[in-house]
Amino acid sequence: MKPQDVVAGKPSLWIFGYGSLVWKPDFKYRRSQVGYIQGYKRRFWHGDNFHRGNDDLPGRVVTLMEDDDASTWGVAFEVTGAQVEESLKYLNVREAVRGGYVTRAVDFFPQGGEEDQDPDRAPVTALVYIATEDNPLYLGPASLEEIGTQIALCRGKTGHNLEYLLRLAEFMRQSCPLVDDPHLFAIEAAALAVVRYLLVAQ
Repeated sequence: MKPQDVVAGKPSLWIFGYGSLVWKPDFKYRRSQVGYIQGYKRRFWHGDNFHRGNDDLPGRVVTLMEDDDASTWGVAFEVTGAQVEESLKYLNVREAVRGGYVTRAVDFFPQGGEEDQDPDRAPVTALVYIATEDNPLYLGPASLEEIGTQIALCRGKTGHNLEYLLRLAEFMRQSCPLVDDPHLFAIEAAALAVVRYLLVAQ
């Protein structure tokens, strides 16, 4: 799916972020909302040889895997007017060219929308970037210890892979305190265990 297909005939566009976009969108937007999408689970199964790793030691970042029983929390950003073209141009480089992600349209459910009738919290169609299994950077599943070790050791042009993991975990604890994310928090624990071991071994 092309981003233009989601934008067609609409005055604005919502973009859903579930990885680094939750704390570092780096594009102008009208407003943002914390919430979730259904039918996908977040996994550290995608390789990164630019932002959080390199060709010799690729880092691990999140992508979405289809799962009818799952939901993924993150942040949706509404862009309007000139922001639409500017944000898509920026994200095409950040996510598609350097990250190998493709775009899909999903239903985004704002946090708290179940409890009230506020039209600002009604579900909206959002654009999301997903790295599929046929992507050359896709790494696939591994044990928690393997993923944690890889994240603890890697860094790229944007910074340490560990920072990426810790910021995402911090976002979930602060913005979605009632939501459990076993995969994310288990990998956080595994990576920090590696860091502690390395510090003691020095």
